Amino acid sequence: MLLPSIGLNRAAVACTDTIAGLPLVHADTWLLAIDKPPGLLVHRTALDAQADDDVVTRLQAALGAPVWPAHRLDKGTSGVLLLARDVDTARALGALFAAGSLDKRYTALVRGWPADAGQTDLPLARDPELPSTGQLQLAASTRWQVQRRLLLPLRTHPQHAHTRLALVEVQPLSGRRHQIRRHFKALGHPLIGDATHGKGPLNRAVAAHLGVTRLWLHAQSLAIAHPATGALLQLQAALGLPWQQLLTLPAHGDS
Repeated sequence: MLLPSIGLNRAAVACTDTIAGLPLVHADTWLLAIDKPPGLLVHRTALDAQADDDVVTRLQAALGAPVWPAHRLDKGTSGVLLLARDVDTARALGALFAAGSLDKRYTALVRGWPADAGQTDLPLARDPELPSTGQLQLAASTRWQVQRRLLLPLRTHPQHAHTRLALVEVQPLSGRRHQIRRHFKALGHPLIGDATHGKGPLNRAVAAHLGVTRLWLHAQSLAIAHPATGALLQLQAALGLPWQQLLTLPAHGDS
């Protein structure tokens, strides 16, 4: 449902509403938050020049006014995306994100069984599309906690009849590009469906087994001080059907 009066309404909008075909998580005079589906760009980019659809273009067409993304979600990532509706709010959000004054939580499906919980403090090159050698290395920290261990009846290695996967809650403590994906690759537990940093044969085998082809990364929640009111803004995007189907699989150790 398109909300023509969205610019006048300071109250949060129920997440059952949509705008430009996108589920609304929050809307007020200064901000919009949507639940971005996987496979949709946040904005136009030369890295995906053939794409003719993106969140920013959709919203600007629906609202008849510009919007400014406060942060990035990769094309394959789903979940909470926060956007500003004016330049001053965009600047204020940029300052909050730059200072790390927020709490972001993701859910990821990764290869293998990581430690129950941990934190990775591994500097990352600024541009993941270029060779790391010679690039400025930026401080980056990611915290995680395993939520569920899965053992699929799927042979993806000649020595093992089963494939180990884990559902993990991830909290990036910094905001580097592809940070979660690169940190879990460094841990030896790449994200399932990650075509850039993951394992192609494993991705294809798991996709065929589950009947879903996607990057298994979902921005589940974002908590931040509202840049205009100062009130704590808590945004959430529930796990979609493919994730819920994963949760119906028996966890390792279940009787």
